[in-house]
Amino acid sequence: MVSLAGKIRAVFLAVLLTVAASAYGATHQASADSAASSSAAQIVADMGAGWNLGNQLEATANGYPSETAWGQPAVTQALIDKVRAAGFKTIRIPVSYLGYIGPGPNYTINSSWLNRIQEVVNYAYNRGLHVMINMHGDGYKSINGSWLICDSSSQSTIKAKYEKVWQQVANRFKNYDQRLILESMNEEFDGQYGNPTQPCYSNINSYNQIFVDTVRKTGGNNSSRWLLVPGWNTNIDYTAGNYGFALPSDQYRSPSIPANERRIMISVHHYSPWDFAGEESGTITQWGRAATNPSKTSTWGQEDYLDSQLKKMYDVFVTKGYPVVVGEYGAIDKSSFDASNNRYRADFARAVAATAKKYGAASVYWDNGTNGRYGFGLFDRRSLTVTQQGIINAIMSGVGTRVAGSGLPSDS
Repeated sequence: MVSLAGKIRAVFLAVLLTVAASAYGATHQASADSAASSSAAQIVADMGAGWNLGNQLEATANGYPSETAWGQPAVTQALIDKVRAAGFKTIRIPVSYLGYIGPGPNYTINSSWLNRIQEVVNYAYNRGLHVMINMHGDGYKSINGSWLICDSSSQSTIKAKYEKVWQQVANRFKNYDQRLILESMNEEFDGQYGNPTQPCYSNINSYNQIFVDTVRKTGGNNSSRWLLVPGWNTNIDYTAGNYGFALPSDQYRSPSIPANERRIMISVHHYSPWDFAGEESGTITQWGRAATNPSKTSTWGQEDYLDSQLKKMYDVFVTKGYPVVVGEYGAIDKSSFDASNNRYRADFARAVAATAKKYGAASVYWDNGTNGRYGFGLFDRRSLTVTQQGIINAIMSGVGTRVAGSGLPSDS
């Protein structure tokens, strides 16, 4: 039987061989394709294991962002240092704006809020981490004050506001290097979980195009920065399938970027099967080939499904030089119903991280700061302690990163 370490090294070796084959392909076309792939592969490799600072800068109260409104303490440098010490190389920072956007036509962002966003970004950026920031809660119909609504009749106003907000954010960060990645929005859709609708999807495509054009036009490092865009509700099927997603053009990017090289990434999320990963009940608590109780295991969404989903993103986007970011994944804590649950949560996390890596994608674990029943937390943000070392170890194993003192394998 091949050991886990052997399997991980084999996957890593396969990725290396694939990249090498692309870089030294015999035909002129293969050479051109590899130029796009190499840059994409490098950013994904550099991002390593990712972690979400969830339920903080996107937390809201009465239509305004409030980072402590959802039960978490204010973010500190010490927290980010703890996350970094655990082995994470990328931190995604969801951000809401809402009532801190002033009236048109300027739509000026409250200066104190923009300063706080930058301060939290700097906690991670100044420690050498990759950082992703987005517009997170402004598109949720369930959030008081939301306005980025794809099926609203006020699209001209929405698009003008969206452009002005991103113009301000992009200008604030234009001199940051390529470790800062901007993400246009989060889980944007009409609020219904059926097939995508029109013209709602067309409006989402328009938002992505406005985002790319606006950020690029601010100049500085933004002219060549990696930009991350989602499809419908960051859903893999609705992004990679024939449902209406359109890649934005990138006409304003720096002329120094080679013509065959991309600087746009595609964002998706993975919480499948939902009855294991997110459904707040004690019914489905196990996942994967090691599951021991069929009655506690979902009938779908296992390893083969995960593989097919990320292969779909690879075939449609990665092969064309567009990196994929699994910007959120994870499974809630149901250990109060099944003492073995955290083992399967770790199996799930390892599988997502490893499969993403296999298919040229980065992965960013969703941590909402909540520990115990139904929480995604890996850390206690008050005591600054690790609460789920087993899941962290699994993530690091999946991406091939050594955790100090863990005995986990390393590909380096």
